[in-house]
Amino acid sequence: MSGARDRLTDALYGLGWGTVKKLPEPVAAGLGRRIADTAWKRRGKGVLRLEANLARVVPDATPARLAELSKAGMRSYMRYWMESFRLPTWSAERVERAVDIKDVHYLKDGLEAGNGVILALPHLANWDLAGVWVTRTLGVPFTTVAERLKPETLYDRFVAYRESLGMEVLPHTGGAAFGRLARRLREGGLVCLVADRDLSESGVEVDFFGETARMPAGPALLAQQTGALLLPVTLWYEDAPVTRGRVYPPVDVPESGTRAAKTSVMTQALADAYAEGIADHPEDWHMLQRLWLADLDPAKGPM
Repeated sequence: MSGARDRLTDALYGLGWGTVKKLPEPVAAGLGRRIADTAWKRRGKGVLRLEANLARVVPDATPARLAELSKAGMRSYMRYWMESFRLPTWSAERVERAVDIKDVHYLKDGLEAGNGVILALPHLANWDLAGVWVTRTLGVPFTTVAERLKPETLYDRFVAYRESLGMEVLPHTGGAAFGRLARRLREGGLVCLVADRDLSESGVEVDFFGETARMPAGPALLAQQTGALLLPVTLWYEDAPVTRGRVYPPVDVPESGTRAAKTSVMTQALADAYAEGIADHPEDWHMLQRLWLADLDPAKGPM
């Protein structure tokens, strides 16, 4: 049964990449909103989880406000997909018009220093579009990792899609990814990691909106091991077809303490930056999975 479901999932994504990118942009945007509203009305597991997560982000929200936020959140999530399906057809000029990032000087200065830069960001707005902006507008290639999806053909689609946008993509599973990322940084390169949800079950515990969550140790460990600059980034949408963002000041490696203690301090600094961006734009946080430890089933791990 799962094999048939996997094949169906793969076919649907293939249809999206093949069909949506051919639609006029207003039509694709309207289709995304309709799909989002339909999913929101059905109150499936993803929508309920999104709403539960948003309840922690906006603890004083009324039920009506939470419903409003989750509806906007689903529209934002589908905007991400509609844009992503169409990104391969966008010109460099279209990408440049669609993205506005503040304080990019932190990134440029870090790359000029030659020690490598790590951009670490949460699941806010469209990180793929921001990545294309980095490769096409700034002219900087980068390396990232991707979660292994099922079926394998779907994972292959994602890798091919992101590589077509100018990214080097490594599988999340397996120890080789960390070594490759470290080499790219030692070469003075750029690494971009979406890092607000731990997929390894061995991440770092952080305080996140007043409760304990777990986030990946990778960004902090890479910075310690390579001397690369670690920069938090947050993104958000506007009603106009623009993705905005902010590059935060560098997260420094503490001068003293064990590696674990340094990693904990640095990962908490990332979590604090993410929390600031998410609190400002909660509807653009695409977290439809469990995140906080209180929500995790020890038998199943993160869901």
